[in-house]
Amino acid sequence: MSRSNHHLVRVTALLILALPAIASADEVWLSSLDLTKMRQGWGEPHSDQSLMEGPITIAGRKFERGVATHAKSTLWLELDGEVTEFLASVGVDDTAAGGTASVEFIVAGDGKSLWRSGVMHHGDESKDIRVDVRGMRSLLLLVMPTDDGVNFDHADWAEARFLYDGAAPVAIVAPREDPVILTPKPGPAPRINGPGVYGCRPGNPFLYRVPTTGVRPIAFTCDNLPASLSLNTEMGIIVGTAPERGTYEVMLRAKNHHGEASRSFRIVSGDTLALTPPMGWNHWYAHYNRITNAMMREAADIMVSSGMADVGYQFVSIDDCWMNAEEYDDPLRVGPPRDANGNILPNQHFPDMRGLTDYIHAKGLKAGIYISPGPRTCAGFAGSYGHEAQDAKQFAEWGFDLLKYDLCSYGEIIGSSMTVEALKKPYILMGGLLKQQPRDIQMNLCEYGLGDVWEWGKEVGGQSWRTSGDLGFELNRIFDVALANAKHAEFSGPGSWNDPDYIQIGYIGDARTTGMPTPCSLTPNEQYAFMSLWCLMASPLFYSGDMSRLDDFTINVLCNPEVIAIDQDPLGKCAPVIPLAEETFAMVKDLEDGSTAVGLFNPGEFAVPITLTWVDAGLSGVRIVRDLWRQTDIGEFSGKFEATGGRHGVVMVRMSRPDKDS
Repeated sequence: MSRSNHHLVRVTALLILALPAIASADEVWLSSLDLTKMRQGWGEPHSDQSLMEGPITIAGRKFERGVATHAKSTLWLELDGEVTEFLASVGVDDTAAGGTASVEFIVAGDGKSLWRSGVMHHGDESKDIRVDVRGMRSLLLLVMPTDDGVNFDHADWAEARFLYDGAAPVAIVAPREDPVILTPKPGPAPRINGPGVYGCRPGNPFLYRVPTTGVRPIAFTCDNLPASLSLNTEMGIIVGTAPERGTYEVMLRAKNHHGEASRSFRIVSGDTLALTPPMGWNHWYAHYNRITNAMMREAADIMVSSGMADVGYQFVSIDDCWMNAEEYDDPLRVGPPRDANGNILPNQHFPDMRGLTDYIHAKGLKAGIYISPGPRTCAGFAGSYGHEAQDAKQFAEWGFDLLKYDLCSYGEIIGSSMTVEALKKPYILMGGLLKQQPRDIQMNLCEYGLGDVWEWGKEVGGQSWRTSGDLGFELNRIFDVALANAKHAEFSGPGSWNDPDYIQIGYIGDARTTGMPTPCSLTPNEQYAFMSLWCLMASPLFYSGDMSRLDDFTINVLCNPEVIAIDQDPLGKCAPVIPLAEETFAMVKDLEDGSTAVGLFNPGEFAVPITLTWVDAGLSGVRIVRDLWRQTDIGEFSGKFEATGGRHGVVMVRMSRPDKDS
């Protein structure tokens, strides 16, 4: 080799060594990752095809690979610090009908915005992304809707891929959060919880367990109790016959070796049940078609032993699958729907319905049951159609205190005529029949918000009504479901409650497969937000997880008496929603004692400061602010209150004037 050639090789080698290390050894396509972790506003993400299952095209340009999604869409990815680049071409897919779709693409890493597309419309040419992500541990791919709504917001991450030197990116549901317990454990001295008012119908059986925390034994007494009622002084259970029409002001007292407590309690004997939102447990989202008599009894036991009954939970409710079916995988659930007299027959997993309700009632709790006004239930078991009067009578004789009446299969009766009159008909019938029974039986209308049920649910004899579809299919959209439910606030009040479905935290099953219970997918922040939203809306509080697998964190979310008191406030207000900066919002609820409950919510993907001004909240003067989840006074504030809202989180407080009890 000549001297000049040797020099050229040496210089070339030095130049190569001096180049920045931007090329990675490996590449992975976004469409090859686990897209079940992607959350989106409609449908499911599609790999290497549009949402309409054709090729991915943006402004006429076809792409071979990519991920099609729908705003709002989020995908979190866990990185190892050695992923170097994210590359893609983004835009609105050509399948977006009407040409009105518009979205914004955002790439964020470790909590910081790295790239934003700006608003992109249907027909806009794609925009190329090349983002340096070296050293980062988490990445968020976000597609946001704009002010024109979300209709046909079909968004494409076309040719999306990662370059990496270490481990490939991993799709995750959400960034890891430690389940921090905020609610202090109850103290040893008695504390009387639960509603301050209770409705009943004259002459019917009366049953009320006084919700009380504190070390047992506790001695209970009561002043001014109507003569037709009596108090079990050891268990704190009031039983008897509901008194004549009228309002009875009672004073409840509880005492143990650590202290004593008293609380006023107003019994209203008249026509209205559920003067505060009902609270309890329903088996569906945990046990589905596996439910048995033994499971129901166990749930009642745990409602007492866990402390749930001590903060106001009282209903232990069976959902579907307690009856017989004509055909089923489990032979113990197969049999004739009714006996020779037309009375409905439980399946072999429920050999003694009266014995079951007696067991629940002996603990001071109440029992709920389920059926459909159609010929079959949702799961294919016997319905009430044509036997409504017999079933209402049977439920009363068995001793049930609540009926969930689920519209499933009633469509076969009314066909395509989904008019308000057709939807009301079965509920008018059953509502009237329940009122005729010699016991108080609440009715929950489960017809998924059809026909604007909130406008007529009370009229047909209901005490609560579902305002939307099954939350089990939309658990990642608790904020959206809650905001939709809150729009019907004017129809909420004593005896009439908008119901956005059950509380699903702890161990729950997969609603799509009726699978066995596993830890719920919601983060700790989301679980606190979930409970806060439901309480501020004065929604029924029915837990629907596996009672046998309650842990300390789940109990802390379900059983904070100060948070529950907001739900059970006698005014029965559903808090209005006040939009704030960015995606944040507040809910502000007036309470009977003159104080105000406030929730500051952050549905966004990053922690942000949230400010609520007195002008926005309709407040004035100095307010003492108490953190309800931590049960701690924060201080006095005037003019505004500011706190940091975590990702998908909440700050929930009670604001009182200095001359009011906090």
